[in-house]
Amino acid sequence: MEFGEKLQELRKEKGLTQEELAESLYVSRTAVSKWESGRGYPSIDSLKEISAYFSVSIDELLSGEKLISLAERENGANIRRVCDGLLGMADVLALMLIVLPLYPMTVDGQVYAVSLPMYQETAAAIRAGYWAMDLLLVMLGLLKTLPLPWMTEKRQNAVTACSMIAGVIAVLALALTRAPYAVTVAFLLLIVKGTALLKAAKAG
Repeated sequence: MEFGEKLQELRKEKGLTQEELAESLYVSRTAVSKWESGRGYPSIDSLKEISAYFSVSIDELLSGEKLISLAERENGANIRRVCDGLLGMADVLALMLIVLPLYPMTVDGQVYAVSLPMYQETAAAIRAGYWAMDLLLVMLGLLKTLPLPWMTEKRQNAVTACSMIAGVIAVLALALTRAPYAVTVAFLLLIVKGTALLKAAKAG
């Protein structure tokens, strides 16, 4: 007997509706409906709650093979979540490209490192490009890290792609305009994002 059928049988034995069971397990009715119809499985934590609630062992609810598969899938999802958070934080840290003294400016024959708001060495269009690039990265980072209800997996992937492209453009633009300190910071942030992306891909 499949997990969904077992759950449905246990629920009916107790005379519960899907909604009543959902309330007891602190999940949505949709989740219970999905589990019973075989369209999904509960998390390990929810599985423990179900096991305790009906006084049955987890082995009785799920076969060992399914349990291992579920644990692997949940572990992969957790790794991807952590990597997404890292990627988002790396973009938020692009604020350093605005506030830290990373841009060379010559004053009375002396070269000083100044922050972006104080930087006047190059053309206004280039400075505007720096601002746009840095603020875009910060905005993408916030989209990745904030728990936004409308942020689906597809949209998350689109934000990740935009983040990587913006990161590469930032490194190239800063290298071409000869801002060595800023390009070093941007490159390090890009490495962090690339590493997080590779880890997430390996997690499945």
